[in-house]
Amino acid sequence: MRQNFAHKYLPEFVYGGIDGVVTTFAVVSGALGASLSVSIILILGFANLIADGFSMAVANYLSVKSQTELHRRHGDFKEYQRLGKHPFKTATATFLSFVIIGFIPLLSFVLSLFIPSISKNVFLYSIILTALALLFVGSVKAEIVKKPIFRSALETLIIGGIAAALAFGVGYLLQGLVY
Repeated sequence: MRQNFAHKYLPEFVYGGIDGVVTTFAVVSGALGASLSVSIILILGFANLIADGFSMAVANYLSVKSQTELHRRHGDFKEYQRLGKHPFKTATATFLSFVIIGFIPLLSFVLSLFIPSISKNVFLYSIILTALALLFVGSVKAEIVKKPIFRSALETLIIGGIAAALAFGVGYLLQGLVY
């Protein structure tokens, strides 16, 4: 039963985790590109975690609810039973994954408040932790889609890296607007 539950909601874990870590690290990268302070990075990062995580959870909830209602309305009970997902559970899995995995890029910044000696390399630690998170979620994704783990993990890492580079570049280009 527990394994069935985990397998059923694994796609939400991957979906929320990838988006959480990518968007949060993009916020961190953009803020660093603009030379913003650690406190601003933390404010933007946590705002992203909660607001974007909630937004994704609500969208997931409405999507699954609409899909189940559609199958129920059209009498497609086989498809309805095959899906068997509860909208609230999918939303919760998405939100928790987004927040938990999405927190990883912020971890070194939070720790730097308590361990000042890591402040000098805080972004490097964030990069390393984020890369590990992307590799982990990519390997979980490989399990779902039955693809080679290395390839899936590397693909997820590259996509996350591109998003971070784009955000850093935008932050760097717009840093003059900060006053």
